[in-house]
Amino acid sequence: MAKHEYSYYPGCSSQKGASSSNLEKSVETLCEELDIKLNPIPDWNCCGASIGYAGGGELPRMTLSARNLALSEKHHPDQDVVATCAACWLNTREVQERLNHNPTLKAETNIALQSVKLEYKGNKKVRHMVEVLIEDIGYDVLGSKVKKPLEGLKIAGYVGCQTNRPFGIAGESFENPMYLDKMVETLGAEALTKYDKKVACCSGALMFSEPEKGQALVKDIIESAYDSGANMIVTPCPLCQANVEIYQDDINARYKTNFDMPVMYYSQLMDVAFGRSALDAALNGNIIQSKKLREIADK
Repeated sequence: MAKHEYSYYPGCSSQKGASSSNLEKSVETLCEELDIKLNPIPDWNCCGASIGYAGGGELPRMTLSARNLALSEKHHPDQDVVATCAACWLNTREVQERLNHNPTLKAETNIALQSVKLEYKGNKKVRHMVEVLIEDIGYDVLGSKVKKPLEGLKIAGYVGCQTNRPFGIAGESFENPMYLDKMVETLGAEALTKYDKKVACCSGALMFSEPEKGQALVKDIIESAYDSGANMIVTPCPLCQANVEIYQDDINARYKTNFDMPVMYYSQLMDVAFGRSALDAALNGNIIQSKKLREIADK
């Protein structure tokens, strides 16, 4: 039996063929190393995230995440809900906060859930995977698992905005959160703590509707990483990872830059540092490869 067990909300972006399926694979690997068991919520649905704001309305958006929480309450009553996607975590936690502080909205949501014979009670704790690693596992244990220190990597820790506002990680600054830097240092790499775009927005879904504005935001994020001396950006957010990595060619064409910056997940770094293979860390899922990280993985 695993030492740590959680009710897991995978979210759409983690599915096979999605842009962040490498996050799913790398988290699966680190869970093996840390004796963590993630129990997927049965029959989960999309959390609503961006499209819920576009035109779905408040009650349908609330009901989407409330259904996931009700399923977790039913099937995993004693386990915290954990998400690896920043948008899923933010959306689910927001819904929980709003329903638990608005009896009328909670009652209306439960009327909607009656059609699928579910009831949202609101007794779950909703957490990001990063919170689990920091609060339940701890930096000391993470450090004790390191077999291949990530020496030579200079990393800009790009937290992004969704894991930072409005809830954030307990005890962390909203303007200058340090948890990602601490993780990087724990794994033996150099954390560039003065990186000044660590909580900047990547433009989110604006990248699709207004690419010029989105690319301008991402250009600043990457440029700041280069200015800080980084040879890699690391993030906990799938949309941040996708926007900052995928659009570098478009940004180069628009601004005559020459960006070629790897953008990795914290979980991929952990897997390599813990001695797992490039395949286990899903390094092949990244468009821009980090030669240095792969060299360490192949040692």
